[in-house]
Amino acid sequence: MTSPSSGVGEPLRRRLDFAVGFLRDRGYVVEVGYCMDGSTHISAPVEQRAAELMRMLLDPGIRVVLPPWGGETAIDLLPHLDFDAIAAAEPTWFVGYSDLSTLLTPVTLMSGWATLHGTGLMETPYAVPAPLLSWLDIATAAPGSTIRQSTANVHRIDSGDDWTADPTVTSRHWNGSGGWRRLDAGGGNVDVSGRLIGGCLETIAHFAGTRYGQTGSLRDDRSPTLIVYVEAAEENAFSICRYLHGMRLAGFFDGASAVLVGRTSAPDSPTLSQDEAVLDALDALNIPIIADVECGHVPPQLPIVNGALGRVVFNADEQFLEQSLV
Repeated sequence: MTSPSSGVGEPLRRRLDFAVGFLRDRGYVVEVGYCMDGSTHISAPVEQRAAELMRMLLDPGIRVVLPPWGGETAIDLLPHLDFDAIAAAEPTWFVGYSDLSTLLTPVTLMSGWATLHGTGLMETPYAVPAPLLSWLDIATAAPGSTIRQSTANVHRIDSGDDWTADPTVTSRHWNGSGGWRRLDAGGGNVDVSGRLIGGCLETIAHFAGTRYGQTGSLRDDRSPTLIVYVEAAEENAFSICRYLHGMRLAGFFDGASAVLVGRTSAPDSPTLSQDEAVLDALDALNIPIIADVECGHVPPQLPIVNGALGRVVFNADEQFLEQSLV
């Protein structure tokens, strides 16, 4: 475990210790890195964070790199990572979401590794409502497995649990309900396939179209299409609309057969809702747009493997995401 973006402050160290113990109790050996300081928005100077992350990614004895959570400015690491060395190394799982999308998505696009968009260490102890899976279920699945997940029809509306009061909490109170929704006006059933790629809009929008965000690297004869997933963490609808327009203009959605939009608690703007922001930017793609997918900052989370072959089915009888780990 290392913190490529934000570390863990003293008030939440008991939760960190509990989460580490949760994995050790299940037989995993956990190494806690040096880049963990939580006194500011970064855990250490950029050179130290990059060096520790590279060491862990390249060490064949480390099978998962699992940060505690995201943060704010992981984008500063990108010029310091050796993507050629990562591509040449034996792959290991790199897990996270939020600001970690800033690293996961380029690692997949530039190095050819599958990366795992899922909860960080601090959220790992939570029980996951069926039929969703935890990132551990994905990471320990046999090579070549096909994994199917559909909506849990529940979610958490408020900001979550107080880990300072109870650092050992492992269950959530689900106070919201509702499944996936189709945003676009297209009729008929949806059954599309493509390589999965995406992440948090507030972070990946800033490198889309650069050498770190060329989604065309995933398209080939076997899978000429993509399934792109995006989610808004906290920005208002005006900002999300601009991010999506920019990503579309940069070619991030080129070749997409569908877009999955994560459930969000981010605010609407006075004359534009979050739904309208998505449609304003992406409706011209003329592809299915599925909203309220469990791939964002509103728990629970549906783990998604960047680079996996995905299949999205959405009709009156069933809605699911299938991922083939090949």
